[in-house]
Amino acid sequence: MGLCIKVWICVLSVLGLAIVGDVANAQDSAADYLNGHNAARSEVGVENIVWNDTVAAFAQDYANQRKDCLLIHSGGGGMYGENIAMNTGDMSAAEAVKMWVDEKPYYDYASNSCLGGECLHYTQIVWRKSVHVGCAKVRCYLGGNFITCNYSPPGNYLGQRPY
Repeated sequence: MGLCIKVWICVLSVLGLAIVGDVANAQDSAADYLNGHNAARSEVGVENIVWNDTVAAFAQDYANQRKDCLLIHSGGGGMYGENIAMNTGDMSAAEAVKMWVDEKPYYDYASNSCLGGECLHYTQIVWRKSVHVGCAKVRCYLGGNFITCNYSPPGNYLGQRPY
């Protein structure tokens, strides 16, 4: 009986470690992406963006093709706007969104242009007419990860203001 209990304890311990490992490597949640998006949108008076499973499926399909971690845009299939990021470590959803939002100081509303740096990731996040988002993250073949968020309807139209 004592050996049987010890074996079960070992089995449960191994299963517990496997479950913890899977949780640690799990895909970031929709809320992890939405929180940063909606905080940035709120700052400029734009309504919250909403998670959309169809858009997320598009993002996941494309992310699965980018396990090489090359920063190449999908083109959105003509239907979606897009932000992409990669990292050689383990970038979280919140870190990717923060990186894009951190471009805000380079967006000049008066001239509706980027001044002194990149800002088009930020303007896509706060694009008033984009009301749905879906994102995905994959581990790259050589380490690190690739994150993509797609937006519907797309934004960043030349000559139009994001908000």
